[in-house]
Amino acid sequence: MPLTRIHNFSISLDGFATGEGLSLDEPFGHAGHRLHQWMFATRFGASLFGGEGGSSGVDDAFAQRFEPGIGAEIMGAGKFGPPGWQDDADWKGWWGPNPPFHTPTFILTHRPRPPIEMDGGTTFHFLDATPAEALDAARAAAAGKDVRIGGGPTVVRDFIAAGLVDHIHLVQVPIVLGRGVRVWDGLEGLDEDYDIEAVSSPGGVTHLTFDRKAA
Repeated sequence: MPLTRIHNFSISLDGFATGEGLSLDEPFGHAGHRLHQWMFATRFGASLFGGEGGSSGVDDAFAQRFEPGIGAEIMGAGKFGPPGWQDDADWKGWWGPNPPFHTPTFILTHRPRPPIEMDGGTTFHFLDATPAEALDAARAAAAGKDVRIGGGPTVVRDFIAAGLVDHIHLVQVPIVLGRGVRVWDGLEGLDEDYDIEAVSSPGGVTHLTFDRKAA
């Protein structure tokens, strides 16, 4: 059966996945890009921006799992654009004409709009739906492949709390943000439902993987 997966989702030591003060100029608020430097340094990260080089160690091995087997993505309105993007009819996301998803991608928003077809196989669909309803739509579009939950932290937390995620890959970055949006709030007892492994990398981050326990 196809899985629902989360990959390469970075959090601070105090559990924040984004900072405070998100804007067009600061997509992650006061956190800047500090949560994602580990990925930018890998071969996978370099290739996302059309570059070459990058590390090929533990961090890259985890990062490379982002794409294989994925048939659709779900993300929240806060990942798709800065506050107020719904008022801009021309907004098509942060990623330019060829976004890195290459699948049907479902944006959860209370203000849906017609789909937007991008280069490279990405089509953005806009849904006002519960997590379960959005997952049903994404599975139908994924054609038997897995569905990736792309974030932000509120969407990740909502899907985990609803018991809809089979595999979670979080990357704990050794910084303290102090404010922003946390992932862990309301997820007490998560360890009872998942087998958890931790792998530390020479780059200084810790890769945490959660796989749903067999029934």
